Amino acid sequence: MSNPTRVALTVACEPHLARIVRMTAANVATLSAMSVERVEDMRMAAEEAFIYACGTTPGEELVIDFDVDERHVAMTFQLSATAFAVPSEEDPTAVYADLILGSVCDVYEKHEAPARLVLDVKADVDAI
Repeated sequence: MSNPTRVALTVACEPHLARIVRMTAANVATLSAMSVERVEDMRMAAEEAFIYACGTTPGEELVIDFDVDERHVAMTFQLSATAFAVPSEEDPTAVYADLILGSVCDVYEKHEAPARLVLDVKADVDAI
């Protein structure tokens, strides 16, 4: 796949919908040159970012944009305008999300205006 592909998922911020986000991320990851282990990293990152988003904007719609090519997958979680993209470091959910996302993603950024999480996971297998 030489051209980047964009996939967008709109889902309510309800924790019971995490599986949809996880499975979508895994399926998008298979479009790049990722090993099975790296696809698992994508699943974990997507779920943690989704649960984080559910904590900041419960019940609201969340748009997740996936941009993929053979070299990487980027995920952008567009949080609500009322979300606080950088919660207190004392919030255990945010601390845990920071730990997981910082360790499995090659890029992990929180932005406030507009509120969003930006994640990037690089592929680890040479593209054919």
